[in-house]
Amino acid sequence: MTAPANPMRGEAAVRVNGTDLVLRPSFQALVAAEGELGPLFALVERAVAGRLSLAETVALFWHCLREVPEGVTREVLGEALAAMGLAKLAPVLRVLLSQILAGR
Repeated sequence: MTAPANPMRGEAAVRVNGTDLVLRPSFQALVAAEGELGPLFALVERAVAGRLSLAETVALFWHCLREVPEGVTREVLGEALAAMGLAKLAPVLRVLLSQILAGR
């Protein structure tokens, strides 16, 4: 069993297929996300302007996963996030974006 998300570390959790996936915006995770998505500040600006795509959200979440459970692929994550809807994703995304801006 994996440890729950630790908000003091900037972690958040998202439930996929009955399992809480912990997202940790570590330096390594953010560098990987930036390599795929471009500068993180621009990503935050797109989010604030309401122009962050689902694909970008999935990519950010994927790179920030603390652990990837067996059977969870990026496609599975994307399908689960799409099924959740923006209203449920927004608080989790807000935590990650806040960590990007504020740091630890």
